[in-house]
Amino acid sequence: MKLVTTRSELSKIQETGLKNNTIGLVPTMGNLHQGHLELVKRSLQRTQKTMVTIFVNPKQFGPNEDFEKYPRTLEADLLKLKELDGADNIVVFAPQSTLEIYPEGFNTTIEVQGLDNLLCGANRPGHFKGVTTVVYQLFKLSGADMAFFGQKDFQQFKIIEKMVHDLSLEIELEMCPIIREPSGLALSSRNQYLSSSEREEARLIKETLDHLKELFLENREKALKKREDILFHEPRWQYLEVLDGSHLTEVSAKTNQVVVAGAFLMGDTRLIDNILFDL
Repeated sequence: MKLVTTRSELSKIQETGLKNNTIGLVPTMGNLHQGHLELVKRSLQRTQKTMVTIFVNPKQFGPNEDFEKYPRTLEADLLKLKELDGADNIVVFAPQSTLEIYPEGFNTTIEVQGLDNLLCGANRPGHFKGVTTVVYQLFKLSGADMAFFGQKDFQQFKIIEKMVHDLSLEIELEMCPIIREPSGLALSSRNQYLSSSEREEARLIKETLDHLKELFLENREKALKKREDILFHEPRWQYLEVLDGSHLTEVSAKTNQVVVAGAFLMGDTRLIDNILFDL
C-alpha cells in the first residue's frame, strides 16, 4: 500500500504504478469505519487499483459546523486499510495541505442547482457546492475510471451523479448499500459523539423510516399524514421526506423507486439515514 501526500507524488505514482490499470476512487474524510471499508472492498473487486482519498474538506462545512473537531485519525485509518485483502493495490492520497486540492488563487465552485436546496441542503446552505467542488477535483487528480459512494449520503450521490451527467465526465459511479450497527443505526463517523443512551434511542430513526415505507406501500395518503404527525410531535426531526428516488421530487404516477429520508438531531449530533424501495 502506498501513501502519497502531494500532487507531485501522485503524478509520479500515476506514471509508474497506476498507468494502464483501471482505477477505483473512494473519497473519504478519514476516521474510517466499516462502511468506508466496504466501499474500498467493492472497489478492489471492481477495479485493478484503488485510490482512497483522506481529506477533511473545509468547503463543505458551514461556519457553525464541526470542521475543527472533525476527527483526524490518519494512522489508524492506514492500519485498517493495510489489513484488507488486496491492500497492495491501494494508493492512499492524504493531502498534506488544502493547497494540494485547492492551489493558491483557486476561486472556482461547481454547483448543481435544484437538487442542492432540499433535504440536507435546506439546512446546510453551501454544503453541496463544497462537496461537488472537491469531488470534481478528486476525479481529475485521481484519473479514476470508477468512484464508489455510500447510500447513506443518498442526496449527495444524486447530486454527484447529476454533475457527472451534465459535465460529461468519463467516470462510472456506484452506490453501495448502507452498513448498519446491530441496532439498525447507520454507521457514521459522527456516531462516536453519541452517549450510550443516545445510541440506543437513535434506533428510532431506522424504525421510523421502515414504518413509513410499510404505510406507503399500503396507503400513500396514510403514510404522508403519518409523516406530518411525526414532524409535529418530534421536533428533533430536521426533515423527514418521502420522495421519488430518481429525481428527489414528489412521488407521482411515473415513480418507480421511492426514498424515505430523514435527518435527526440527537443532542448536538446530526444523523442522516434513508431507505430505498421499488414500487
